[in-house]
Amino acid sequence: MITKNGHDKTSSFSLNQININLKMIATAFFLLMLPNFANAAANLAADDFVGISFWLISMALMAATVFFLWETQSVTAKWKTSLVVSGLVTFIAAVHYFYMRDVWITTQSTPTVYRYIDWLLTVPLLMIEFYLILRAIGVAKAGIFWRLLIGTLVMLIPGYMAEAGFLNIIVGFVIGMIGWLYILYEIFFGEAGKAAEREASPAVKYAYKAMRWIVTVGWAIYPIGFVLGYMTGTVDQDALNIVYNFADLVNKVAFGLLIWYAATSESQGLAEKQV
Repeated sequence: MITKNGHDKTSSFSLNQININLKMIATAFFLLMLPNFANAAANLAADDFVGISFWLISMALMAATVFFLWETQSVTAKWKTSLVVSGLVTFIAAVHYFYMRDVWITTQSTPTVYRYIDWLLTVPLLMIEFYLILRAIGVAKAGIFWRLLIGTLVMLIPGYMAEAGFLNIIVGFVIGMIGWLYILYEIFFGEAGKAAEREASPAVKYAYKAMRWIVTVGWAIYPIGFVLGYMTGTVDQDALNIVYNFADLVNKVAFGLLIWYAATSESQGLAEKQV
């Protein structure tokens, strides 16, 4: 019996040590990457508030990535994927923000292509988070996943084609709005919304409701900016980029923090029941 306990303690220690080493390796990896993405720092003017906003958001996104990946060790297995996806969202966005910042500082022009590449990768992942949070509580169905994914593509692809000049601005805007409204219907009134309301714990319900309001209010900034910037021409591009940047901060980092809240609350509740 003593030998068995000693073996268990040794195994537990080894696993904990492995987790710590993985965390340190991941953190070191991100820190080593920072100098490679800081090329434009020397050219950042003190009065370039758009460039400063790009810099602030890129650092916040990278910090959020480290945090989400670090916290995967503090939640139960069923929540780990959700936090990893949150980390992927902020990491992909951070890399694109480093490039967008360089484009802006060098050319003083809107980095439309990089921004849409970022959105085409991160927005579907954000929608998948609704599916993952429902899967974690055991009520997700494959149809939810595909409907949300298709909705994001319908929303984003016409928007990019319109801004890049491949599609009429009004046509691209209308199709994109249809995709966004379809997503809102699914997360509020569709199968995803009904499953969350019926089956979720209070912590998950709180996170889910806040997440869908981010998709409603936070995402509304993008079509408003699109209309003002491309259909009326009344918005200054400097102001538009600053608004887009801080909208991305809320829609990516705050979104991930809500998932982290649900994951840690559920995990702590389960741990307390097992004591």
